[in-house]
Amino acid sequence: MKIVIDIQDKKAPFALELLRSLSFVKNVKPMSLTAVKLYNNLNEAAEQVRLHKQGKLQLKTAQELLNEL
Repeated sequence: MKIVIDIQDKKAPFALELLRSLSFVKNVKPMSLTAVKLYNNLNEAAEQVRLHKQGKLQLKTAQELLNEL
């Protein structure tokens, strides 16, 4: 299982050290700003798809997207 934790920059070294000291934690590495932005964008897109499937959000068609270009 993967878990994303948002930690203040000034507390990050302590949190990383603490997590690495736990025997059941396999890998600890901070995410780059680019990776965080991508992660957030993908989560937002997945949420929009979920809402669309529930009928709570109307998404644009591919033709509408192409017309905007």
